Amino acid sequence: MIYKVSYVVLDGTLPGGIKNETERPQIGNRVRIGKHVFEIVDVQEVMPPRGDFLYLHATIEPVADPAPQESTS
Repeated sequence: MIYKVSYVVLDGTLPGGIKNETERPQIGNRVRIGKHVFEIVDVQEVMPPRGDFLYLHATIEPVADPAPQESTS
């Protein structure tokens, strides 16, 4: 399955984008668009799947510190 994802920045200060993804985006995941890193805050289906494609809309917000999160256990 290919996920065609429309990424929209929550506060509108940065441009989003459209990307093809091989894994379904999930809330809390991080995505790099250009030189910026964002965290996904919402994901919704735009329309039913068509063939091997699923169309999604993801709302994202900029990440202040793009370093990977480490487990604290």
